[in-house]
Amino acid sequence: MGIVAGIGKNFKSISRYNQILKVLIKYGFEDLVEYLEENNRYSFLRKLIPKASRKKAISYSRWAKMRLVCEELGPTFVKFGQILSNRPDLVPLELTIELEKLHDNVPPMPKSVAKQVVETELKDTVENLFAWYEPTPFASASIAQVHHVTLHSGKRVALKVQRSGIDEVIFEDIKAMYKIADVLERRIPALKSFDPRGIVENFEESILKEIDFINESINIQRFYNNLKNDNTLDQFAEAPKVYSAFTTSKVLAMEFISGIKIDQIDKLKAKKFDTEVLARRLTISYFKQIFEYGFFHADPHPGNLLVLPNSHICYLDFGMMGSMLPRDISIFGKLFVTITNKDVKNIIKILQQLSNNAPISNMRDLEFDINEFVEKYYVREIHENEMSTILLELKDIIIAHGLKVPTYFFLFARSLVTVEGVINKLDTKLEQFEIAKPYLRTSLTKKYNLIKMGKKVANSVVELTDYIEEFPLDLKNAIRKINSGQIKVDLTHAGIDPMVHTIQRITKQIITAFLMVALIIGASLFIIFEIQPLWKDISILGISSFVLAVVLGFGMMSNIRKGDYDY
Repeated sequence: MGIVAGIGKNFKSISRYNQILKVLIKYGFEDLVEYLEENNRYSFLRKLIPKASRKKAISYSRWAKMRLVCEELGPTFVKFGQILSNRPDLVPLELTIELEKLHDNVPPMPKSVAKQVVETELKDTVENLFAWYEPTPFASASIAQVHHVTLHSGKRVALKVQRSGIDEVIFEDIKAMYKIADVLERRIPALKSFDPRGIVENFEESILKEIDFINESINIQRFYNNLKNDNTLDQFAEAPKVYSAFTTSKVLAMEFISGIKIDQIDKLKAKKFDTEVLARRLTISYFKQIFEYGFFHADPHPGNLLVLPNSHICYLDFGMMGSMLPRDISIFGKLFVTITNKDVKNIIKILQQLSNNAPISNMRDLEFDINEFVEKYYVREIHENEMSTILLELKDIIIAHGLKVPTYFFLFARSLVTVEGVINKLDTKLEQFEIAKPYLRTSLTKKYNLIKMGKKVANSVVELTDYIEEFPLDLKNAIRKINSGQIKVDLTHAGIDPMVHTIQRITKQIITAFLMVALIIGASLFIIFEIQPLWKDISILGISSFVLAVVLGFGMMSNIRKGDYDY
């Protein structure tokens, strides 16, 4: 059986690979197939495609053909194209625009198959599981479809059911993608710089997460918790709850939420919704996700945004999310602030931070491009100063100068373009950048929070103290190993004593500096929070800490002036 199964699997892989080659030939990518087909079967495969099909395909542009290839090859390649559309650093702008048009609406599974998936995953019949189960889905895509369900508690649920066998199709397609990547790297050396295999690896990681509904349920819960824990008055977003008892890797149960799609302007106005209020609330909710939560919806198109009766915005479909580190949130805040201040040098510094200090081949050219960008920014009409415009122009500069920024940068830029398109339909006069400013300032002040800084300094002092305590023991162990012959050291150094003295002096100065910073921060906190005892409404502990910090500072300055001549 093992041999038969192995032959079957190999046949599937070969068959799928041949199918990919045929579709490429059909749409005129014969030069690419010549590289991929190493067994000289190119002419044979060409004969299998009707001339009429090839003739019709010629009428499309090269970029449109690439989109059609993805659509014809099915869900894996559609998803691959959609993910590539978020990487303008890898593909040309024209192709990005085409790939954004990719759609994966397909006919639903047979009712009996969908029901079987649900019952297999949840280990019971739909009659026992639910008070009511609608066999006909109300939404259908290439990876999953969604059914109306009512729980025995009376709660209405949207049940997302994965297509039967889709995981096997995706695994076979990924195998074929790896084979294509390996052949291209071997036969076209110039493509190595694009790392085709690395691109496939990233895609594999992304799509395997997408077909694991447990992962999506975690995204929903995380997003839901961010909103729930935000008790501010400007929290206008909502998300569905997840029913974990009815959720597996292939079935996802979410609270069913009804509302009006945010781009249905006529319906919204007929129901007396104020579109200007909705535009402002959507803008606020989006900037909160970026600059406060650090976890944002990366595909906020109108189909994923519902307007609820209370004028709140409900987000749907959490398969594509962006996540940012607190450090990166602060960097983005600084980036937009430095642009408004026309601070070219700091803009360059921030872009270097985003790209992990990647080397810049021509600093003068980069400085010129940034300066041009800043000057153009200031002479535009006010409503053209949207943040997406800023990011997209910066994106072009980043790509031109070979800077490697995190993937979420492009996710952020693309999602910002999408959400701004929705906002402009609701209110063309809304100044989005003005709404963003308070969140930008908050993202900067978070980094310089006195309590957090105090904790960091205190932790650093503790770590340094621990190291100083452990150092003699480490030194003794090293000497023992040298004496026992486990380590052989050949050390010849003239003037070793002055060097040791210098190291000791620098260590003392570092410890003193840490203590000074800790005392100053502590003094600030004592005074701000009016810690008793007080003298003329000022904390005596705070004054004492400041005085001690000054004394230590004078001592350190005196030590620095002496230099290495005090031994």
